[in-house]
Amino acid sequence: MCCFFAVLVFLGPRFGFLVYWLIAPVRVNAALAAFNFPFIATMVGLIFAPWTMLMYASIFPLNGYDWIWLGFGIMADVAGWIGGYAHRQRVPGYPVDNDPLEVAPVTPPATPPAK
Repeated sequence: MCCFFAVLVFLGPRFGFLVYWLIAPVRVNAALAAFNFPFIATMVGLIFAPWTMLMYASIFPLNGYDWIWLGFGIMADVAGWIGGYAHRQRVPGYPVDNDPLEVAPVTPPATPPAK
């Protein structure tokens, strides 16, 4: 499990899921078999919600308070989406003209010229 946490910290949830799949393939396959289309559910989960997918596979089957851990995974994914949206101006070449969150600068009223 030490390798799993090291990969998770340094490379993120997608690589962490891959390492967990290599460590416990039977458990991950059992978790994903609960879906009607396991391959599609895996790909969609890893693309759009990697933390949720990692939590779901690691705590399957869900019993009692395991739903709290799944909620932490959902919160981590939502935080990643919000952080990506909020910091999109850091990307070079991103247009800031159409930013709905940008506040127009306040300009002081013009003073009449002195005579």
